[in-house]
Amino acid sequence: MAWVSLRIEADSQNADLLSDTLMEVGALSASIEDANAETPDEQAIFGEPGDPPPGIWNKNIISALFPDDADIPDVMSQLARITEIKNLRYTTQIIEEQDWVRATQSQFDPIKITEDLWIVPTWHDAPNPNALNIILDPGLAFGTGSHPTTHLCLAWLVNEIKPQHEVLDYGCGSGILAIAAKKLGAKQVVGVDIDAQAIIASQFNAEQNHVEADFYMATHYPEKPADIVVANILSSALTVLAPALAGACKQNGRIALSGILREQAEQVSTVYAEWFNMDKPVFMDSWVLLSGTKK
Repeated sequence: MAWVSLRIEADSQNADLLSDTLMEVGALSASIEDANAETPDEQAIFGEPGDPPPGIWNKNIISALFPDDADIPDVMSQLARITEIKNLRYTTQIIEEQDWVRATQSQFDPIKITEDLWIVPTWHDAPNPNALNIILDPGLAFGTGSHPTTHLCLAWLVNEIKPQHEVLDYGCGSGILAIAAKKLGAKQVVGVDIDAQAIIASQFNAEQNHVEADFYMATHYPEKPADIVVANILSSALTVLAPALAGACKQNGRIALSGILREQAEQVSTVYAEWFNMDKPVFMDSWVLLSGTKK
């Protein structure tokens, strides 16, 4: 079976209308993409709970999928008639059926954090068998090691973990940071999340990596202060949770915070400075890691 991919140029004023109308005239799916993606003009748009909707890009591509026997000129005629938008520019492409599992797997290669720490999907051989290799499949929970915030936290843990340390990973997602902390030699590791699926994923991934770590829902975890607290979540959540995360860290303990955009760093750092002596921020792409020592 094959499909037809229809891609239409749109601005911010008509993108939503065109996308909705394509579904009305028979599209199997429709999405809005940044027309400048992967170019110097790419525009980052992020939204967080409680924030106003982030909107869409100034220049967009509406990408819609149709059955291979769809009459695309007729679709475009209907689109123009219903939306009253004329002279739309578009392209089409035939999408052949393929092994989507293999196609998805091909997007994930082993990720080097340091020379001695790698994230390795289960279908790959470890590039360095003698390194600390975290075996991890992309799943329903956030944290494959590919995102800059996860990379920043992992690199930070490499330099911080000592054998006597007790570690709290707040917002554990896939469990990747908790698993890394244990493999790096931490004495005890606890992961916490508000998503039950994340707890399931974390437990599975810990078993895959033959490490012992305890994972809890945020409403049920034992609130025991830790030597190391790491939280890779949204900046708005970090701000709200500041008193709780500070309370979860021992005196002279260390904290690492990520999920923070560059423009949010100063605000979040100011909040945590009430309890921590903050270090110099570490940046990767548009993201930042904040760390500090408990006063």
